[in-house]
Order: sequence, then C-alpha cells, then structure tokens
Amino acid sequence: MISAAMVKELREATGAGMMDCKNALVEANGDKEKALTILREKGLAKAAKKASRVASSGVVDSYIHMGGKVGVLVEVNCETDFVAKTADFQELVRDICLHITATNPLYLKREDVPEDVIEKEKDILRKQALREGKPEKVVEKIVSGRIEKFYKENCLLEQPFIKDEDKTISDLLNEKIAKLGENIVIRRFVRFQLGEEAEGNQA
Repeated sequence: MISAAMVKELREATGAGMMDCKNALVEANGDKEKALTILREKGLAKAAKKASRVASSGVVDSYIHMGGKVGVLVEVNCETDFVAKTADFQELVRDICLHITATNPLYLKREDVPEDVIEKEKDILRKQALREGKPEKVVEKIVSGRIEKFYKENCLLEQPFIKDEDKTISDLLNEKIAKLGENIVIRRFVRFQLGEEAEGNQA
C-alpha cells in the first residue's frame, strides 16, 4: 500500500511531481531508495537544472494604484504550494506588481515582441539616425544599439528593478530562485489604466 505520506516524502526529496512519485513507489514496491533511482533514471529528480523544472504552483496577485486609476494583475509560478506561501515569494510577487504599475512594460520578454513591431521600430530608428547626420555605414550599428534599449524599456524581464536599478527583474527572479531553491516564472501580466486600452502580456 502506497500512502500519501510516502508520496509526499519522495516528492520533497526529489522535486518530482506527485504522480511521478506515486508511480515510482508502485514500481519499486514501496522501497524509497529504489523509487529515487527510478526517478533519477527517468530524469525527474531534483538534479535537473531548476530552470527546466515545471512551475505549476504560485499565486495571482493584484495591485490598485492612484485611487483606482491604475490596476495590475500578475501570475507568478513556482514549483510548490509551500514556497508560494512563504513571505519571500509573496514579497517578490508584490514587488513585481508595483514595478509593472510604475513602468508599464508592454511585453514579458523580448521573444514576445512581434516581428512587425521590431521592424517598424528599426525603420523609425534608421530614419532618425540618418536625419541626425550619422554616416550610413554606422547606421545599422546605431539601430542595433537602440533596439537593445527598446527591449530594456518595454520588456519586463529586462527592465531595471524600480527598488534597485542595478539589477533587472530577471536578476531579481534569479536571486529568489537561488534563495528559495525552486524554479520561479512570471507567467503573465496585464496592466489596466482608466480610460486607456488594456496593455499586457498573455502567455
């Protein structure tokens, strides 16, 4: 008989999913050490890089600012309910809400920016550089540098964190991943401003 306590103990030891742990224990006839070996062989144990692990727990949080004129909804995922309930994780989610309220990012990461938006931006930047009298041979290099700035201004993960501009939101996430020992992912966000069209990221 495989008990829920046995499954929970194996999950805590490996970071693998509940069903994976239960199946491994069944296959190992309840032998924990054998079940650990089975999970490692299947690549489901904690040895894998944290970033590759599934983050399916977490919270959806909200923040309303300026007397109800700006509001943010964000979903941040981690691997377990245990971490989702910690003060560190809750503080991280609140900080992300406040940051989005203040900076109004349009995208979560640079890969989310549509190609046509980038091409339009490059065209504008190219014309700007030529109007500034920049030599044509260096215009592309200038455009490339300014596109990087566009990403830093508009992509949440690349923006400097409002409470410490020496680190980006991505750096902040990595710090919490190292501290809490679980993969943490900003899944999606949306920012509403009264009287304006809603802007945000949908994953």
